Amino acid sequence: MSQFLQTLHHVTTLAADEPVIPGFTPSLPGELQNPTGKILGWTAGGGLALAVLGGLSGWACVAIGHNTERGQLAARGKSAIVWSVIAAVGIGVTSGLVWGFYTMTQGGK
Repeated sequence: MSQFLQTLHHVTTLAADEPVIPGFTPSLPGELQNPTGKILGWTAGGGLALAVLGGLSGWACVAIGHNTERGQLAARGKSAIVWSVIAAVGIGVTSGLVWGFYTMTQGGK
């Protein structure tokens, strides 16, 4: 237990002192801001378009598998729908995180 208390003491002592890392504001050079935004936009848009196409093909597999009594095809279609939704949510979250970090590095511009 004393090891834990000693570590806690060191952490609080370090937190109370001046920061070790000097003030640094990372920013993207002006020449890269416009191409970076385009690349991120096209990547997110293309990924979402592919997720929508995957979902539509999944629904088509479910419909065909159900009407032709091919249970395995319908099951694959259902899993394709689920993975398309997961991919779309992942792309949306990742895009939001990248945009958030990008705007934080711009210093509130």
